[in-house]
Amino acid sequence: MNFNMLTQKSLSLFAVVGGWRTLAESIASRALFTVAYLMTGRVVISALIAVGGVFIFAVARVWTDRKYWQAAGGLLTVGVSAFLAGSTGDGVNFYLVGVLASVVGSVVFLVSMLVGWPLIGLVVGQARGERFAWRRDRARRRRYQKCTAVFVAKFAIGATLMVPLYLAGNVIALGIASTLLTMPATAACAYVSWRILRAEADPTGAEPAAPMPIRG
Repeated sequence: MNFNMLTQKSLSLFAVVGGWRTLAESIASRALFTVAYLMTGRVVISALIAVGGVFIFAVARVWTDRKYWQAAGGLLTVGVSAFLAGSTGDGVNFYLVGVLASVVGSVVFLVSMLVGWPLIGLVVGQARGERFAWRRDRARRRRYQKCTAVFVAKFAIGATLMVPLYLAGNVIALGIASTLLTMPATAACAYVSWRILRAEADPTGAEPAAPMPIRG
């Protein structure tokens, strides 16, 4: 197997979740709302500040990379979050999308493992252009199960921590948890998955080199 190709395709896991700019947008939207709410106590003002911050990121992305869909996706996500918070007057609803994503994600990723079609295998298989050929290789299928399990753990931890905070109406604590347990945790999972898949390319067990920079 071509080592360089495997490395590049494994790193595409992070590209699938949006890359560094999507990570920055996700952190910024939640952090801005949390800080603004902590300072003002006003839901609508805090939501508008968060939307404004992501709008700046979106303009920069379109201007430099012409990535219209990713920019629109970031704006849509923060727009829905701002609408939910502003329309209900309850700050915890700004994080409702992230809370639901953790709950649904844990179920979907777990089910994919149980039925023998781990989602990470589907993603990487598509990126490599091999479609479902990996399912005939028991060792590779096992690695994809491990990678998918990493994401299951991430979603499960997120749901376990965020659902009680949401139900308790703790805006600040939920904001901090949501900021750390959504895109930053997803990026960490992508890195761990890269390490697992990189081991497939080096059966001698040598320590993998540091990953190459990724453009978001």
